Amino acid sequence: MRRRLSMFVTPPVLFCVLALTLMTVFFEVGMTGAPAMTGAFAATRGHKALPTLDGNPPLIIGHRGASGYLPEHTLEAYQLAIDQGAEVIEPDFISTRDGVLIARHDPNLATSTDVASRPEFADRKRVDWPVDGEKQTGWFAHDFTLAEIKTLGAVITDPERPQGNNGKFRVATMQEIFDLAKTQSAILGRTVIVYPETKNPTYHRDLGLPLEDKLIAALNSAGWNSRSAPVFVQSFEPSSLKEMRRKGLKTRMVQLVDGDDIDLKTGKITYAIPFDRPYDWCKAGDDRLFADMVMPSGLAEIATYADGIGVWKPYIVPLKGRMGRGGQLVDVNGDGKVDLRDASTQPPTALVAEAHRQGLFVHVFTFRNEKRRLASSYMGDPQAEYLQFFRLGVDGVFSEFPDTAVMAREVYLREGER
Repeated sequence: MRRRLSMFVTPPVLFCVLALTLMTVFFEVGMTGAPAMTGAFAATRGHKALPTLDGNPPLIIGHRGASGYLPEHTLEAYQLAIDQGAEVIEPDFISTRDGVLIARHDPNLATSTDVASRPEFADRKRVDWPVDGEKQTGWFAHDFTLAEIKTLGAVITDPERPQGNNGKFRVATMQEIFDLAKTQSAILGRTVIVYPETKNPTYHRDLGLPLEDKLIAALNSAGWNSRSAPVFVQSFEPSSLKEMRRKGLKTRMVQLVDGDDIDLKTGKITYAIPFDRPYDWCKAGDDRLFADMVMPSGLAEIATYADGIGVWKPYIVPLKGRMGRGGQLVDVNGDGKVDLRDASTQPPTALVAEAHRQGLFVHVFTFRNEKRRLASSYMGDPQAEYLQFFRLGVDGVFSEFPDTAVMAREVYLREGER
């Protein structure tokens, strides 16, 4: 998932235990998890189905694991997400030089590992290396073997989050993550779903390190190549999803939809490289933007090769700043800068309803606890943001703080004694 990135006060222990107990009770091994939860609520509370596409409770997706607490894309972060009650763990896959898929959000290892502090790899540094049309400086996974990458320590990518576990955990491989999901499903008696992303697939194909065949082979080996498998496969690039479908992948697929930033003066999403369009569109000379994907015609096109969309939050709930008499944005909270904390939510769009009308589920990214990431309308309460999206009928949320998401969902399900 995208690069968009305090400590969260841990909720009362009793509430945590209750939430996790509920999750364990309601989820069963196999793809019966969400239906089992819905059935349990319907049987005990006798109320109508939820406004999701299938009437089931929205999924909690551990974004890169419980990455608000531990270094992302590590087995420890995924385990914590599972422990906190997430039904789904979400890895982004890139390739090593020897063709092993590993979980990292970026090909550039400088952002999420301690590689810059390792003198033995100083000569691997690249300057102005192109990644999806953007020049980057750092150390790139395709220059390292798996054995070398396993010597690196993962680090928290957000400097305002706790740094105490930096360097303690290793980069995880695709196989290790699949094994973790299977093992935890058996231990807990509930399904742990895996949500892999082919990250920068055109970039890797141009390097001679394509991702798709390796992912398909691993899913086949796991016995997960079916529509009912505990898997969602996602990508920002349509050609990657289409290629995997053409090559026989039968799992549910998700088209990701991005944007660069929000113009708080207008409330509009802005588009700039590399967050303006899928990179395969860029290389093919297709000048459409991600915005075109959420139009009715774009959704209809997506429905021909995917089962759902994974969209950035402002496509569903736009945000806008307050304008002063001089035409300048107002620093509402008086902290000397204008950011999300000075923005207000605007009336929701019709995207969820239109996607559902076309048979597509809607997963939304990315939910985080830090107050600087929350619009003023939420008054610093991350639960308020979850509740708004749940009430709009989204089918799942990508969260870096799964425990907060789980408890917000429980509040939502208790509304009106659902």
